[in-house]
Amino acid sequence: MSQELRIEYLKSIRERYKNSSRSKKSVILDEFCAVCDYSRKYAIAILAGKAEPLAKRPRGRHVLYDGSVVYHLRRLWLDMGQMGSTKFRAALPEWIPFDEAMGHPEAVEIREKILKVSRAQIDRILNPFRGDPVHGLSATRPGHKRIKNQIPIQAKDFNITKPGEQVQADTVAHCGDSLSGVFANSLTVTDIDSTWTENRALWGKSSARVIEAMRDIEAKLPFVLQGFKSDSGSEFMNYELMAYFRERTQENVVKMTRSRPYKKDDNCYVEQKNFTHVREIFGYARINDPELVHRMNEIYVEYWGPLQNYFVPSQKILRKTRIGAHLKKEYEPAKTPYQRLLDSPHLPEERKELLRRSKVGLNPFQLQKMLQKKLGEFEEELRKRNTGVNAA
Repeated sequence: MSQELRIEYLKSIRERYKNSSRSKKSVILDEFCAVCDYSRKYAIAILAGKAEPLAKRPRGRHVLYDGSVVYHLRRLWLDMGQMGSTKFRAALPEWIPFDEAMGHPEAVEIREKILKVSRAQIDRILNPFRGDPVHGLSATRPGHKRIKNQIPIQAKDFNITKPGEQVQADTVAHCGDSLSGVFANSLTVTDIDSTWTENRALWGKSSARVIEAMRDIEAKLPFVLQGFKSDSGSEFMNYELMAYFRERTQENVVKMTRSRPYKKDDNCYVEQKNFTHVREIFGYARINDPELVHRMNEIYVEYWGPLQNYFVPSQKILRKTRIGAHLKKEYEPAKTPYQRLLDSPHLPEERKELLRRSKVGLNPFQLQKMLQKKLGEFEEELRKRNTGVNAA
C-alpha cells in the first residue's frame, strides 16, 4: 500500500478507534496492523494521535551512483578508449576538464561523483558492457645462432631506474589467420622506466625496415636511448641492427640484449603493449597491402602515440610477496608516461620543458575523436581492398 493510501485509511478509522470500546479497539487495531504492516505498539501510537505514519524506506544501501552517473561514466569510458578500471579512474582527472558535457554548471554534482567513484564500483558499473578478448598468431622466427651468441641474454629487468636505460621491442604480425606471404607488421618499443611507448608499421619485417623504423622512433623519444632488448626473432638478431646500435660514438652506444627463448615474461613490458597498443586498434585482420602501412603510421604517430603517452595512465608493479601459495602484488599509483618523465630526477630539465611544450594544445577527446575517424576510414579501405582481392 502506498503512503497516500495509508494516510487516507488512517483518517477513516482514527475517529472510530477513539470512540470505540476496548474490545472493538482491539479488532480495529488488528485490522490496521494487517493492512498497513505496522507493529502493534507503533499502530497504537498512530491511532492515538501520538505519532504520524512515516513513509517506508526501501531496503538496502542508498543509491549514490544513479542513472545519470552511470550514463556519463559509460560515455566517458567509451570516449576514452575503454580503458581498464584502474587506468580509467586515474585518467578521469586528466580528461574531464576537456569534456564539454562535464563543463556545464548543472553537471557539477555528477562530475564530483564520477571523480569519487572507486575502481571496484567502476568494474561493477561497466562489466555488463565489456566483451571477451580474442587472440592471434605468433610470427616470431628464430635468428641465426651465430648472431645470437654475440648478444647476451638478460632474463629480468629489476634495476631499471632511468628513462631510456632500457627499452623493450617486439613485432606484431597483421597476418589474419595465415602466416604465408608478405603482410604488415607493427614494431612496438616501450621504455621500462617511464612506460613511454612508440609504434611503427612495417611492410614485412626485414632488417632495413626495422632500422628505418627505429631511426624514426629514436628521433621522437623524449630521452636518450641507452639499452635495447628484444626477443630472438630474426628481425632483431641480424648484423645490420647490431651495427646500427654499435657503430656510434662511445657516449651513444646502445647496449643490445635479448630475452630467453620461449620466455615471454622476460619481455613482459612490451608483450602487454602488443595488445593494448596494437591489437586494440588494428585487431587481428590481415593487412596485405603496402599502401595501408602509411595510414597505419599516421594513426600511430599523430593520434595513438600522443593519446597513450600523454593522457592514458599505466600501472607498474612495485614488489611481489609470496604468502604460502598466494602471490601478493603491490602496484604504484597509476600515472601517464608523461607524468613519470616529469617526475624522474634523471631526465634533464631542458627535455622536461620540451615535453611540457609538446603537450600544449593537445586535447584527449579531440585526439580520440580523430583516432576513431581515421580508424573507421582505415577499416573501410581495408574492407574494400580485401573484397577486391577476394572478388578477383
